[in-house]
Amino acid sequence: MATNDDDTLPLQPPVRLPSEAELAAAVRATPLTTALLRATAPAPGTDSGSGSGSDVGEAGAAGDEELLDEALRQRVAQVLREGEDRQVLSTWTEVCRDVVLRDEQVFLCLVRLFMRRERLSGPPGVLGTLGLVRRVAQDPPPAAPRGRGRRGGSGPADPEPAELSALSPLGSWAARGLISEASGQDIPVMGSFASRDAAALLQGLRSYPEPERLEELTGWLAGRDRGEAAEEVGAALATASPLGRAVGVELLATDFGDEGRRVLDRLIDTPRLGAVIAARLGRDERPSTPEEIAWALVDMAATLLEFGGETDEVIASIAMGMDAEEQAGTLTLFALGDHPWTAQVLRVFIDHHPDRRVAAAARKALRRLHGLASIRG
Repeated sequence: MATNDDDTLPLQPPVRLPSEAELAAAVRATPLTTALLRATAPAPGTDSGSGSGSDVGEAGAAGDEELLDEALRQRVAQVLREGEDRQVLSTWTEVCRDVVLRDEQVFLCLVRLFMRRERLSGPPGVLGTLGLVRRVAQDPPPAAPRGRGRRGGSGPADPEPAELSALSPLGSWAARGLISEASGQDIPVMGSFASRDAAALLQGLRSYPEPERLEELTGWLAGRDRGEAAEEVGAALATASPLGRAVGVELLATDFGDEGRRVLDRLIDTPRLGAVIAARLGRDERPSTPEEIAWALVDMAATLLEFGGETDEVIASIAMGMDAEEQAGTLTLFALGDHPWTAQVLRVFIDHHPDRRVAAAARKALRRLHGLASIRG
């Protein structure tokens, strides 16, 4: 099935990273660092390297420093010698960007290692030089069936198992940064929202699986008054993205106890937002206008779009058992709701709905939406 946009990177789950000090120590232990410090030593014979470095490849192999041009080489070496942890990481970001992005295949390999948790077979190449991968143990080959083994050493020798590598913690850190830059998606880091406001929390939690979401929320609540925190989350719902809003409503309903439910009870009378809350919580007693119903339907469909849902899921979220004529009638209301995601939802129906009548109604609604937008200015 198609997704809403095959060129859009699906929301990525959070990544766990070591502390800044641990990451900087890993940088200082890479083969490239060893080679740079040796090549730029102030005097012949000075032992500037420290530590044996990464367990991938030979640390500081001759020529590793030539990955960087001379000017960058000198500047990086100086930071590695004298810089604080944050400076080291900032400089290593620049190094990884320079080395990895100059070769599309290397970058794509790093993306696969990060997003698919794949293992790299064979020599690690520049990813090993940068300390972004490390050797991993392999499962032993299955034992030969009894009575079928080679006798007396005759026959070909068993092939040597291929060398396998996986992302190191430093590799996860570098891959997250490079992929975030390339995609425009700020891939979240576990534990990084404790000092952020509720709006940032809801934005970050969009891609969290349930256990990690609770863990991140627990860290965010530490040191905060629970009632005030619930009010802050409630205040952030109106301006959150559709998926962030859905996460916020769920948190208030299930994880904030009575404080959260009181916030929702108060917000349920809010135009538009209240209709979304009522729809998500099954509060059928809350009366909604046709415009509010359209706004809530678009908001719930947009939640799936934002998450990277398949087009049939988006269509099903609106159809809800209605026949084609009823769906077409519902879509005509969408332009009245003035939801910022209305056009994107309508395009799903235009491009993917199997019934021509529904697709035509979506096109008509989209034209009306554009006309009303020009009138509203």
